[in-house]
Amino acid sequence: MRAKRLTGSLACLVVLTLTAAGCGLSGGGSGDGDATAGGCKVDKGNVGTGKLSGEVKGKITFQTTNLKKDFGDFFNGVIADFEKAHPGTEVKWIDDPGDNTFTTRTVADAQACTLADVINVNAPTATALTKAGYLLDVATKDPAASKPFVPSFWKTAVFKDGDGKAIHTALPWYTGGVVLTYNKDLLKKAGVDPAKPPTTLFGLFADYEKVAKAGDGKFYATMANPVWRIPSDFDQMGIKILSDDGKSAVFADDPRTAQWVAWMAKLYKAGAMPKDSLSSSNDPSTLYSQGKVAYGSTNPSFVRFVKQNSPSIYDKTAVGQQPYDALGRASAGAPQYISVAATSKNAPTALSFAEFLTNAENQTAWCKDPNVVIFPTTTDSLNDPFFQNATGSDPFSQARKLVADQLKTASTNQTNLSPAVQNAMVSQVQLAMQGKKSPEQAVKDAQEKANELLKQAG
Repeated sequence: MRAKRLTGSLACLVVLTLTAAGCGLSGGGSGDGDATAGGCKVDKGNVGTGKLSGEVKGKITFQTTNLKKDFGDFFNGVIADFEKAHPGTEVKWIDDPGDNTFTTRTVADAQACTLADVINVNAPTATALTKAGYLLDVATKDPAASKPFVPSFWKTAVFKDGDGKAIHTALPWYTGGVVLTYNKDLLKKAGVDPAKPPTTLFGLFADYEKVAKAGDGKFYATMANPVWRIPSDFDQMGIKILSDDGKSAVFADDPRTAQWVAWMAKLYKAGAMPKDSLSSSNDPSTLYSQGKVAYGSTNPSFVRFVKQNSPSIYDKTAVGQQPYDALGRASAGAPQYISVAATSKNAPTALSFAEFLTNAENQTAWCKDPNVVIFPTTTDSLNDPFFQNATGSDPFSQARKLVADQLKTASTNQTNLSPAVQNAMVSQVQLAMQGKKSPEQAVKDAQEKANELLKQAG
């Protein structure tokens, strides 16, 4: 259900391909006739400054990522409700497996002008598709689109087009929140009190070090690949990653960045992380479920995976507050989004369905599913007693209550990095973790490489 981060040379290929292919948006307001979006011929109403108009009817495609197996009944119900409310409409649901080729295939669909009408995207994919001109500016095409959403979540749905203008090309959908998930037994073996989670990331790293010593190669603290931590750790620490205009990297200016890299290198050398996980795209799910990793994913939905796949480890699992660090409040991270293709041949219906799917009623209904720990992005949903009055001591209930409390004041401050920039930063940290560069040099080189990519991207 969680879109995987893209790593390695594939990320660079995707961004470069999109940048080269994208021709931006052109054309006027609503009406018939041809314009272009990302190099594809589209109706003029899909682009420009005019509000979208037209009848809600006809066929559209709706693409999700790995949801049909577990939530088929729910989404088929949503589709049936929409089709009933709008006679003459037909929604074809496509469920992508969400594997490592997802972004590559999405790019190919966009360039072939066959992107699904309504598509579930994460922040990196939305960033790339917006820059290339393939997504509808929903705030322009429906000025009332923002009304249902928590303002901080709506703010995250802003991405830059080919001219560098910030536009809303997505509707916030569901979010996971951020929690600390851990194996109580392994922490006790390491002399770490499970009832007292650390309040800073460096404090958490110190606990990782204790786990490394106690585990002695039999179990570990966490996974090594920094792709899971960049940019989230920096955001949580309040380290500024990009300049205000987003055109240059500034993270090396903060001395805590080099300290963070030094900790990562120290932990890797000490055996806090499996050596073969430094460049692996795998998250902690499998090893955690085998009792070989003390800390699980920070996504609350992770507890569902553990419950289904390893009941014995689930019984040893607890959920605590991820360190607030310098922010003084929780970071909810970026949610999953629903976007409408600017290349849609039936944009009025696509936008209507996207708004129907993400409205408060449907978000609340899905988030109440007993088999999932996700949270809505609409104000009315978060005010529902289900979220405000969460109780219970099991990991599921703990996660629900903790994140429900967080979202009242949480900052959705995740920095949107292109896959290429993220990969450039990750690669340098990996070199430092291997002892091939000092932390200071790795941070300096990471910023230089990030700036080169940002300059190329304009």
